[in-house]
Amino acid sequence: MDRMLFTAMSGAKQSLDQQAVVSNNLANAVTPGFRAQLVEMQAVPVTGEGLPTRASVQVTNNGTDFSQGPVSRTGRPLDVTLAEGGWLAVQAADGSEAYTRRGDLQVDDNGMLTVGGNAVIGQGGPLFVPPGSRLDIGSDGTLSVVEMSQNNTPKSSAIVGRLKMVSAGTGQLERNEDGLFHSLPDANGVRQPLTVDNNMRLVTGSLEGSNVSTVEAMVAMIDTGRRYEMQMKVIDSANENAQRANSLLSLQG
Repeated sequence: MDRMLFTAMSGAKQSLDQQAVVSNNLANAVTPGFRAQLVEMQAVPVTGEGLPTRASVQVTNNGTDFSQGPVSRTGRPLDVTLAEGGWLAVQAADGSEAYTRRGDLQVDDNGMLTVGGNAVIGQGGPLFVPPGSRLDIGSDGTLSVVEMSQNNTPKSSAIVGRLKMVSAGTGQLERNEDGLFHSLPDANGVRQPLTVDNNMRLVTGSLEGSNVSTVEAMVAMIDTGRRYEMQMKVIDSANENAQRANSLLSLQG
């Protein structure tokens, strides 16, 4: 009886964790450049004396779907879509370098170029734009500031920086709790920034959407919910069996 409880309990816990992942994917179905989270589970025997027949459910792979999302034309000059395998370097909350596929760039009140609330990094650090100027982005990530005259015509232009774009495939990045992707730690646990890919190109006026399928996410949510209910029924059945067994023992006594 305890074997039934152990298996059902661990399965129910992992179902709750998987439901949280599916819910997060569904909540980010409209987030530009979002990459869906993946969860794989398997039965693992419990080790220990007297426990050779027990099994639990454990997560074996908490990965990411790196497939490209749909690209739509927006016409907005600060919307960019990187070529497949390309990533935009940004500054994480702890000051480290992180990477994202999100391309809806913004200029805050201080003139800093941001995306998703994180400062966009150039080849020399965070990028700033002079206030009151128009920003043009080249296909190689070059940022050109165009000063406008009083009659709203271009007066002069100057290059103020270049976006840091890197190339990284599956197995070279991992998602952190901040939702950004970071380089893998080395043998000493240190994360080294990725090198610039000078051949990487982008397209302005378009935006890559999330690669989350809302239909698949809804189906996964229903399936996970039903699996959790089934495991809770198993726990209830085990409890009923234990009560009946106790009743039989008390009658015999």
